[in-house]
Amino acid sequence: MSDTATPKPRKTPARKRKPAAKKTRESAVPAAPKPQAPEGPAAEAHDAPVALIRVPLSVRWRDLDAFNHVNNSKYLSYLEEARLRWMLGVPGQGLDDHVAPVVAAAHLNYRRPIEWPAEVDIELFVERLGNTSVSIGHRIVDAHDESVLYCDGNVVMVWIDRGTGRAAELPVAVREACS
Repeated sequence: MSDTATPKPRKTPARKRKPAAKKTRESAVPAAPKPQAPEGPAAEAHDAPVALIRVPLSVRWRDLDAFNHVNNSKYLSYLEEARLRWMLGVPGQGLDDHVAPVVAAAHLNYRRPIEWPAEVDIELFVERLGNTSVSIGHRIVDAHDESVLYCDGNVVMVWIDRGTGRAAELPVAVREACS
């Protein structure tokens, strides 16, 4: 035997593990955000988001996909329909020979599937009013129980100069419709 002692392994305190949180369907999806008041110059004039329109729509059989619920791409169509109906109420519809709106960004949180048959309401409201753009918040809810939220999020609309393709100042009629 050798005179050298074999070092004993050092005991380190065991780390206590926290029990893993059970994942549920509800915890996997964040709670729907409440509409926020606009920031910047528009915030001074508003205590709450400006409601633009509430559009009732019937879910059509052709909107369904192979999983027998409304296809995710149709949610964009529903939102487009609501925005167009709102724009019809804006004098000049925010269009002229020089400027027109384009969708710069779309954010959708799919909260639950929409099944057929169903009646839904699309709610639009102003989230942020800028110099050349407006962020339009949206919610798709059950027409008979608005606590049933199918989708929420926002779309950023930018007005562009038709000749140059660059951002243009919001038309006065659009700014007034959002105030």
